[in-house]
Amino acid sequence: MSVPISQMWTVASYVLKQKLLGRKRYPLVLMLEPLFRCNLACAGCGKIQFPVEILRKQLTPEQCFNAVDECGAPIVSIPGGEPLLHPQMPEIVEGLVKRKKYIYLCTNALKLEKSLSQFTPSKYLTFSVHMDGPREEHDHAVCREGTYDIAVSAIKAALKQGFRVTTNTTLFDGAEPERIRGFFDEMMELGVEGMMLSPGYSYEKAPDQDHFLKRNQTYRLFREILSAPKKAWQFNQSPLFVEFLKGNYDLECTPWGNPTYNIFGWQKPCYLVDEGHTQTFAQLLEAVEWDNYGTQSGNPKCANCMVHSGYEPSAVDATFSSLCGLMETARLTLFGAPKKNRPIVDLDSDKRFDEAESPQRPERKPNELPVLQ
Repeated sequence: MSVPISQMWTVASYVLKQKLLGRKRYPLVLMLEPLFRCNLACAGCGKIQFPVEILRKQLTPEQCFNAVDECGAPIVSIPGGEPLLHPQMPEIVEGLVKRKKYIYLCTNALKLEKSLSQFTPSKYLTFSVHMDGPREEHDHAVCREGTYDIAVSAIKAALKQGFRVTTNTTLFDGAEPERIRGFFDEMMELGVEGMMLSPGYSYEKAPDQDHFLKRNQTYRLFREILSAPKKAWQFNQSPLFVEFLKGNYDLECTPWGNPTYNIFGWQKPCYLVDEGHTQTFAQLLEAVEWDNYGTQSGNPKCANCMVHSGYEPSAVDATFSSLCGLMETARLTLFGAPKKNRPIVDLDSDKRFDEAESPQRPERKPNELPVLQ
């Protein structure tokens, strides 16, 4: 099982409580960004493009704890930047564990193996290691050779010491499905708890803007990758979200489900789109015109976004919003995905076509991935 029963029970109880209280908008995962600086310069990332004076700043443990308490979400994801560059990260994690929050510390693992002694294994702490595919693809995507091997070594060391470990994979245009399937095998053989998948989102500040996936490209890519999935593969995601990535289930973005807190405050409206900040979480819920975001809004910034931070909470909400959603989740969990995918709508012409009629993906050179210019 990719997620411990205690964590599933905590999340389910929390969501049901929100439903009983009649809350339409509630947070599920707090995206806590304690700093933006990083020890990599990935071509598809827009987080490290801030001025030097901003990259030097970081949240204090007290600011982190206040944001977590204010938000109330049962899960805290700690991205960055690279969180392990924060000198007080062990103190921050310890404080969140005491609050019984389930923590996903997102790391590129360059510092992970040497940092393990500063942390204590706990069911509340998971190291989410960023792995963008097999060795060649991963090193290419992060623009530094040798990072894949360093990450694998760190994963092995963390597992040996009893830590929970998952992987986080962002896929771009040019990903080769068969190689990604082989990568899944490699990660499962290492013994990771589960894998998280997401299509790359077009950060406005990212150096490379040519390899982000359009919506229909995402559908086709994930259908190829996840066709006839192996029983050994464990995904740290809702079955409804996985079917959403394949174009088999409709979800609308719920950006308030994964709110972001960083050195500027609460980011409007979400982790990926920066349109200012508020000083409190309550102000965030009140200040944002939520109908202006998501694919149905017509907002061009949201047209091709299918990332987990916007749609995973939508999938969880759909599971508990109706008997139909709960039954569909149960069916997918017990029996797996349907063998036949539903037709895709060509977003440019509204033409519907079946799998057999699907336009072929253009030929690309092997491992053609983002390159830092």
